[in-house]
Amino acid sequence: MARGTLRIYLGAAPGVGKTYAMLSEAHRRVERGTDCVVAFVEHHHRPRTEVMLHGLEQLPRREIEYRGGIFTEMDVDAVLRRAPKVALVDELAHTNVPGSRHAKRWQDVEELLAAGIDVISTVNIQHLESLGDVVESITGVRQRETVPDEVVRRADQIELVDMSPQALRRRMAHGNIYKPDKVDAALSNYFRPGNLTALRELALLWVADRVDAYLTEYRSEHRVSTIWGSRERIVVGLTGGPEGRTLIRRAARLAEKGAGGEVMAVYISRSDGLTAVSPKELALQRTLVEDLGGTFHQVVGDDIPAALLDFARGVNATQIVLGVSRRRSWQYVFGPGVGATVARESGPDLDVHLITHAEVGKGRGLPVARGARLGRSRVIGGWLAGVLGPFLLTWLLNSVVPDIGLANDMLLFLTLTVAAALLGGLLPALASAVVGSTLLNWFFTPPVHTLTIADPQNIVAIVVFVGVAVAVASVVDLAARRTHQAARLRAESEILSFLAGNVLRGETGLEDLLERVRETFGMESVALLERAGEKDPWTCAGSVGPRPATTPDAADVDVPVGDHMALSLRGRVLPAADRRVLAAFAAQAAVVVDRRRLKGEADRAEKLAEGNRIRTALLAAVSHDLRTPLAGIKAAVTSLRSDDVEWSEEDQAELLEAIEEGADRLDQLVGNLLDMSRLQTGTVAPVLRETDLDEVVPMALGGVPEDSVELDIPETLPMVHVDRGLLERAVANVVENAVKHSPPGEKVLVSASALANRVEVRVVDRGPGVPDEAKERIFEPFQRYGDSPRGVGVGLGLAVARGFTEALRGTVHAEDTPGGGLTMVLSVPMAPLRLEQPALPATAGP
Repeated sequence: MARGTLRIYLGAAPGVGKTYAMLSEAHRRVERGTDCVVAFVEHHHRPRTEVMLHGLEQLPRREIEYRGGIFTEMDVDAVLRRAPKVALVDELAHTNVPGSRHAKRWQDVEELLAAGIDVISTVNIQHLESLGDVVESITGVRQRETVPDEVVRRADQIELVDMSPQALRRRMAHGNIYKPDKVDAALSNYFRPGNLTALRELALLWVADRVDAYLTEYRSEHRVSTIWGSRERIVVGLTGGPEGRTLIRRAARLAEKGAGGEVMAVYISRSDGLTAVSPKELALQRTLVEDLGGTFHQVVGDDIPAALLDFARGVNATQIVLGVSRRRSWQYVFGPGVGATVARESGPDLDVHLITHAEVGKGRGLPVARGARLGRSRVIGGWLAGVLGPFLLTWLLNSVVPDIGLANDMLLFLTLTVAAALLGGLLPALASAVVGSTLLNWFFTPPVHTLTIADPQNIVAIVVFVGVAVAVASVVDLAARRTHQAARLRAESEILSFLAGNVLRGETGLEDLLERVRETFGMESVALLERAGEKDPWTCAGSVGPRPATTPDAADVDVPVGDHMALSLRGRVLPAADRRVLAAFAAQAAVVVDRRRLKGEADRAEKLAEGNRIRTALLAAVSHDLRTPLAGIKAAVTSLRSDDVEWSEEDQAELLEAIEEGADRLDQLVGNLLDMSRLQTGTVAPVLRETDLDEVVPMALGGVPEDSVELDIPETLPMVHVDRGLLERAVANVVENAVKHSPPGEKVLVSASALANRVEVRVVDRGPGVPDEAKERIFEPFQRYGDSPRGVGVGLGLAVARGFTEALRGTVHAEDTPGGGLTMVLSVPMAPLRLEQPALPATAGP
């Protein structure tokens, strides 16, 4: 059965019209005769969205009883039995009620897709897992319901539902999104223009990246080699010279002129000869391009212009920035240079910018090393000089300058042999020696026009000529091969120095490292495989590129790393000379994996150390803070039992009151210690249910004086989805802390308001406040800020409050109170709305 397709409407913010757009698409498909049903849609009592449900078949939901409440979720079995062509599933990031088939709704959708059902769904940009921290820093709200980015990226179609911040706020003000009593709070908090603009930019950038991936995939599948200028990508060709920084800055200015411009700096390492380059200068240029928002790439290529153009076309670049050649005028005799060649071969779809700089015409520094991997033209030239050259020289010596002497003739033929060795290597030189000696014997050694030699001295001369020719050719070829080896080792050492530097600085993750391998060797995909034992199956520790190898046998190149790890590459078979560098990459990849595992172990060790620290602090607290109320109780009881003193009724009442206060303080301290122990051991299991705040908050004020708190809890607040006992303890600890630090006569204000899908409780005091750098530290266990006297607590109240609140999928943080003081903000999730579903008539199957 073919897998179904997934279409996602991605919203920039709540209320932009994702569900409305999804239902509109469903109506269009129904009108075309497509079997389309509503599997699960939340209209949130928005009239226009409710109207769009009319005329669409809605499948009944599944009711789930959980901890005394009734919740409705999508009935996956009902959808599978109905087997429609298209199913509408709203809110892809939703977390299902415990007892459902899957924990997350996107997992329900995966099951429908596997059954061949096409799915149309919705999700907001703030629910993508990778953007959680970014969204929290923008809005101040941590999204608890998230969906993995890969689930959304795998969608066959992604459509952005966008709206300007001004239009969305007008829609909010008109009551089209939330009820009127929630509009003001929403507009002044989550739906501020700055928040909406930032979320919109996040959505646009994320979708643009996905579109770019679609385009790259399409071009690869259809083998499109021409450049499509859908986005300005500027490739900067670096030589490692000082002019590179000028080129990078000029390219950055070019990118700024076009929206979404991207700068990609590339350095070509020649395997057949490496231009002298300063690693320090190249590292500075890499840092510069990354600081300007670009990326740095290093590839190996024998033909620099061809390698540069291949890279530019591979990344779908639209412009190339090169520096005017640093060669001197006389050096142009050897060729037009990289810039001119790239400009000539770039074609009409790739613009080439030649930038002048201060180094023009000053020379390249050290000459380019000459290697043994000679081009085709040089090999042909060597054979021409070695085979045809002697015949041409014979004609010249016989016709133009006859009778110059046998010794001079031999020197001229020897010169041709050396030229053939320099051009084409050893074989053309040997051929030149054989042909030259034969022509010398036939045309210039008496008796001429015969292969016999009359004078023995001439025999010795011919033998010496052949020996010298072979020796010179061998020396020249050996020098060329040694030069090639040195140049290749230089190229390898530079690549390895960059690699080692990145890994040691911790700048390269496993995927980045594998991408560098793929980029350097021009492979299709790279995967790092590992297994626990010889007979265990291979698993992928990380991969880049399409269709990575799943076993070493399926790869074109396989480099083992130890006994249970292998680096597998697909694309082409690499020469044996490249495996040394590849082995170094493989070893570094294993180091990265080991470092990642060590980091995990270090994190676990840090948690154990934190537990030991808390236990040590607990012992210190027990040794002092718990003994203080016990000492007071002991003293009061001893006084009451004393027969030596006759206590008045007032004295007895005062002593009994001291006993009661000490017992209450002791109970509070022990309760906080037990709560912290539960949090540390992870045994807090909240029982979530719908609760009214006006039933919880008043109960949390039992431990403070009656006239010390002012309550402002609106009756119209929506219900919250929390554990009543845990929320009461959290609020109680925060209120008690506020009362303790409030000045005499100043009441603590406890207010509540609704914001989006959450409810906030704000505890406001007029005390001394807390500096910004200490606002997070006050939530750590056994921390007491400022001059809090000993005996008033062990510093666990706020730590317990935060732990309980986070167990309820909420947050608690500190803010400055305008005019002085501290405001504690507790945010907890709102209870989900329960919609009464009308009974649907039975429908015939397809």
